[in-house]
Amino acid sequence: MAADATGEAVMTENAQRLVLVDLRIPFIRLVLFFVKVALAAIPAAFIVGVLIIVVTALIAALIGDGSFLARRWTF
Repeated sequence: MAADATGEAVMTENAQRLVLVDLRIPFIRLVLFFVKVALAAIPAAFIVGVLIIVVTALIAALIGDGSFLARRWTF
């Protein structure tokens, strides 16, 4: 495929299609890849959690009346 002046992909007369029928990845390399992904997910989950807490706190501050801070515990 080639691109025309607008960047759109166009088929040329000599274009060939590619069909992938097999992908050979050694088991150890695949395991190491997934271990790296799992380790990278830990700080990413922490960052996403902090962002959710901040957004929730902002929404509570804008919508809520803050009475939960001034409430006295009486029995």
